[in-house]
Amino acid sequence: VRLLLNTQEREELEKGEAVPSSQELESDQELEPDLEPKLLLLKRQRLKKLKRCWLCWECSPPSFLSCTSQLHPSGLSYFSNSWNILQSPGLETRSLKFFAGGVCRSNVQLPGKVVVITGANTGIGKETAKELARRGARVYIACRDVLKGESAASEIRADTKNSQVLVRKLDLSDTKSIRAFAEGFLAEEKQLHILINNAGVMMCPYSKTADGFETHLGVNHLGHFLLTHLLLERLKESTPARVVNLSSVVHHAGKIHFHDLQSEKHYSRGLAYCHSKLANVLFTRELARKLQGTGVTTYAVHPGIVSSELVRHSFLLCLLWRLFSPFIKSPWEGAQTSLHCALAEGLEPLSGKYFSDCKKAWVSPKSRDNKTAERLWNVSCELLGIQWE
Repeated sequence: VRLLLNTQEREELEKGEAVPSSQELESDQELEPDLEPKLLLLKRQRLKKLKRCWLCWECSPPSFLSCTSQLHPSGLSYFSNSWNILQSPGLETRSLKFFAGGVCRSNVQLPGKVVVITGANTGIGKETAKELARRGARVYIACRDVLKGESAASEIRADTKNSQVLVRKLDLSDTKSIRAFAEGFLAEEKQLHILINNAGVMMCPYSKTADGFETHLGVNHLGHFLLTHLLLERLKESTPARVVNLSSVVHHAGKIHFHDLQSEKHYSRGLAYCHSKLANVLFTRELARKLQGTGVTTYAVHPGIVSSELVRHSFLLCLLWRLFSPFIKSPWEGAQTSLHCALAEGLEPLSGKYFSDCKKAWVSPKSRDNKTAERLWNVSCELLGIQWE
């Protein structure tokens, strides 16, 4: 059923006049975003009287199995037309408004502040970078694909009128690239106020990084662990400063298998992601403990179920994300909790905590285990060949 009618067409429909053709409906007419739910019942009643197919407006008698319209060539199109209903602006806005979660309410401006965001060339990271640039910050987009990063930076600069949006190459699956990025950044900038460890991979087939780490562990945890270590002194020199680590609610299903940290004995794409997200929460917890009194605070974030490129390695998740898109957060909505933890005033006492929908959230018992957090910290230092007191 096509609900997208302008005012004139509604009046014609209520008077029982001819229903507009599919070609007319496809024209570039002004569509009203707020659609009344009762219109659906009204259209069905009128279409029965007009003997028009209630799926495509064209065929008569109403039967989607015998419809020959190009818009509705077979019974299977029933589902695609139903999908079009879900994607109509009015219904989608209502759904997303209900499932969108919290919104960052902070009015803090960032002139003169320096921000580094990993993976900010797309999705949540891009929206986060855009908002921080809009507030006047000097934003570094640290990403593997420099061309996509430059494209995102150009868009952000045009949208925010902030020319201080820079792109630097960073491949979290290669410690040499991480060290090269950090060396270049430290030579370029004397301050760093906000570090957002946003980049990540999900549901990848089994593979290893350039340094021999399982990909989820290497990119999602160890890569950001090393990056934070290399930039920490600059953060301490720029206090108050913050580190935001993107985790996920699926950390509840994660477990740190110290006897098989690289998943060489058993590998599950889904569980490997869960384990790495638990590692993010544990890292945040232990980092906060070690940074007490330094002026640097840290937070773990669950952005929500967000429409992004993160699910690209899973056909099933891509299908589910597409099917339930009205109930899935947009990248802008997914960025709100990251922004809240980066900007909101008065969060210092909550350093090390886990946030969802812009408020402190419950974490799994495994992520509250200080002994596991400390052991993971020490093992991570050993794997990376660093000393971090």
